[in-house]
Amino acid sequence: MAKPERECGRDLVALTDLARAVSEIYAERLDIKRDPAWYLGKMSEELGEVTAAYLKLQGQGRSSGTRRDLEDELGDLLGFVVLFSDWQGMDIGAALERKWGGYLPGD
Repeated sequence: MAKPERECGRDLVALTDLARAVSEIYAERLDIKRDPAWYLGKMSEELGEVTAAYLKLQGQGRSSGTRRDLEDELGDLLGFVVLFSDWQGMDIGAALERKWGGYLPGD
C-alpha cells in the first residue's frame, strides 16, 4: 500500500485559522483568559462530551443521542486539539504524518 498524498497539512492550516478566529471571539465575548489550565481543561471537557455523545448514541446514556451530536462533539475536540497545538507552536499535521505515517510502507 502506497503512502497517501500529503494534503492534510494544508487542510490543518485552514482548520487552525478557523479555530484561532473562533477562539478569539469566544475569549473576547466571555472575557476568558486562555492559559494552560484553560487549554487542557477544554480538551478534557470535550473528550468527556464525545464520550457522553457516543454512549447516548449506543443507548447507554440517560437520554438518546444522534450521530450529528457525536460529530459535533468530535469537531469540538478536534478544534481544541488544534488550538492547543497552535498555542504550543507545534505543527500537528507534521506530527501526525511523522507518528502515524511511519507505519505505512515506503513509496
